[in-house]
This record gives sequence, C-alpha cells and structure tokens, in this order.
Amino acid sequence: MSQQGTVYFFTGLSGAGKTTLGGLFHQRLKAFGEDVGYTQEERLRWAQRIFRVCRLLSGQGIDVVVCSIAMYGSVRQWNRANIPNYKEIYVKASRDTLLQRNQKGLYTAGKNVVGIDLPFEEPQTPDIVLPN
Repeated sequence: MSQQGTVYFFTGLSGAGKTTLGGLFHQRLKAFGEDVGYTQEERLRWAQRIFRVCRLLSGQGIDVVVCSIAMYGSVRQWNRANIPNYKEIYVKASRDTLLQRNQKGLYTAGKNVVGIDLPFEEPQTPDIVLPN
C-alpha cells in the first residue's frame, strides 16, 4: 500500500493571503471544472469536487495544496472525516486589512461577496491560525 499524501488547506476570506502563502508551497495548479457558478448550491458542489479530488490524490501518496474560501463548515467537517492527514490552515485577516488590500475589487463591488453579503462560516477547529 502506498503512503498517504497530505492535504494542506489554506482558508480565509478573500484578500487574507491564502493564495500567496499557498504558492510558497507549490506552483498554482491549472483551473479545472469551470462549469460551476456562484449560487450557494454551485459553490458547495465546487468545494465538494475539489476535496474529493484531494482525497484521491492524497490517497496515492501525493501532497496537495488547496487555496480556497470554502465558506461552509460542513465542507471542512467532511474533509476532517474523510481525508487522512488533513491539515487546515486558517489565514485570518481583519476586515480593515481586507478592505485595504481589495486586490480584486470584490469588497467594493457589493454583491455576492463572501464575508460581506454572503455568510462565511469561520473555521472552528483549524490546525493553525495565521494572522495576516
């Protein structure tokens, strides 16, 4: 049997620094599955798809780095229950910091923004919290 890989999950609101920090571990992976949109159901389906693939890869001994908001606690609970060696890293930034960075203009755009008008279920049991 092959050794289990590890899934390193960087989570936090947009602009917190997830992708920047995750990029230090590994090159950005090419986008896939662009058939998913931004409704609540589509966001949940996208998160489930991502972590099923992570489970498959880590089960083959491949380390995986994921940088995503994953706004639902149920997704993180599924990850803990179903992915051996799952490590959750919560990149936490204050609202003021997020508004200052606002690289993508999301916080001033106004609609359909996680942490502004869409709920963000803050991680309750991360392995590491990185204030950024």
